[in-house]
Amino acid sequence: MFIGTERIMNIYLIRHGRQSSPLCNVNVDLAEEGKKQAHLLGRRLKSYNIDALYSSNLIRAVETAGILNEYLKLDHIIREDIREISFGFLEGKSNDEIEKEFGDFKRKQLLLQEDLPYPGGECGREVFDRAMETVGEIIHSDKSNVAVVTHGGVIRALVSGLLGLDMSKKLLLGISLENTSITHLVYSKDRERFYLQRFNDYAHLEGQDELLRVNL
Repeated sequence: MFIGTERIMNIYLIRHGRQSSPLCNVNVDLAEEGKKQAHLLGRRLKSYNIDALYSSNLIRAVETAGILNEYLKLDHIIREDIREISFGFLEGKSNDEIEKEFGDFKRKQLLLQEDLPYPGGECGREVFDRAMETVGEIIHSDKSNVAVVTHGGVIRALVSGLLGLDMSKKLLLGISLENTSITHLVYSKDRERFYLQRFNDYAHLEGQDELLRVNL
């Protein structure tokens, strides 16, 4: 794709649909609301001329991409390196359990002074470094409009790293990323540079308050 004489690629980072469990980063399927979110997004993406579809290997991402593919009709490429950030010892726990056991960590994290790894898990830089394997594969392909179904932690880490932002400030990128929201990056092949075009765009969910995280 060209803008003027400049060769560009659109990369749409998509957060998966709502999952069926409220516990931290458990590998579960989509809730019914998540399936509805994915169908709404699929109808929207039909006009985007998507020519490649990627997802992480976690169930909620694979299922979201599968629903999108009912509208896109593409090969579905699954990559482990764009799975969610590892929350380490927090995984499988409820919000109340996390506050009780890791409240001090969460409060230190919110100071935004360091790119802290989750206890027993990953930090943002580690997520960025592994996810760049798939990003590199995408930008060196002949595709123009690529959809990537991934996770909130991955989206924040990629946007921060690709734009050269301080990784310790990644949590400033949206109080809460909506499920099936689009974060649109433009890659200039001539300048070898990424631009953030849109962040956390969930226009397809407007008027469906029961599907929004801010209303949970």
